[in-house]
Amino acid sequence: MIIARSPLRITLGGGGTDLPSYYRDHEGFLIAAAIDRYVYITIHQTFQRGIIVKYSQLERVQRREDIQHPIVREALAITGVDDKVEITSMADIPAGTGLGSSGSFTTALLRALHTHQKNIISAQELAEQACHIEIERLGEPIGKQDQFIAAFGGITCFRFSRNDKVDVFPPSISSEIRDNLEDSLMMFFTGMSRSASAILKDQDDRSKVKDPAVTDNLHYIKDIGLRSLRALEAGDLHRFGKLMDEHWLHKKKRSSAISNSEIDQWYDLALRNGAVGGKLIGAGGGGFLLFYAEDKKRLRHAMRESGLEEVRFRFDFEGAKTLVQ
Repeated sequence: MIIARSPLRITLGGGGTDLPSYYRDHEGFLIAAAIDRYVYITIHQTFQRGIIVKYSQLERVQRREDIQHPIVREALAITGVDDKVEITSMADIPAGTGLGSSGSFTTALLRALHTHQKNIISAQELAEQACHIEIERLGEPIGKQDQFIAAFGGITCFRFSRNDKVDVFPPSISSEIRDNLEDSLMMFFTGMSRSASAILKDQDDRSKVKDPAVTDNLHYIKDIGLRSLRALEAGDLHRFGKLMDEHWLHKKKRSSAISNSEIDQWYDLALRNGAVGGKLIGAGGGGFLLFYAEDKKRLRHAMRESGLEEVRFRFDFEGAKTLVQ
């Protein structure tokens, strides 16, 4: 039995600039953090021929080409696994909630399959393979953030070059500032799940045709990401919180599908009750609201009274890893 896991993530600044349609012309930058909520993959060697895949559905096939789950099918092809395995997935938090579950699923699956094949693979290679599956082989209109932060873990900066190279480096922040940041971030579930594909496809399509509104917006978001990094490295967490608010206001301008009246009401309520700034995590439309709070007790009470459930978390510094082999 092999068990692997990959962390989910939150974006701390610059989200959206990791799409190839943007960074291949302008370069991208973002800072993200892995959290201790995970996607798990188990692989069990079977004695009978065929492949069993268990997720929200159950598949039993004789050939990997017949697997309906596209990521599983492509990951098996890349790693050369073609028979006598049972693959099961589970997650701490459901998909469609903005925490990068698809990238976490892909990196955990690849980590488990490489362990099964007794391959040694670095975090960089793991992330690049996951991106290759989702973006190149499957043509998903997504960026590279989720796969890279899931593979590396930690609080990590990513620079996306025009030639598709991704530079990975940690911010220069003290352990005290890191701990204070962790203690001051609060996450609440809106109760809405959605697929990010439609929102991301709209942004991707508009980036490809050089829509100046989208391009200028992403330029500004990238600048906010860089300013957020400087605020964190300077230990100015209040400034970081204000930049989250600035980011959210500009992100909403990209598409009317990113927010709605109910989300806006929750957000405004949070700002009146202890939050300095925040945003909806992921592409938008639902999922989790993330806030930087200077009065956690007041914010927690206000959100609870409005019907939102808090999900507490810590940062993950291990990234995708094999737990049992």
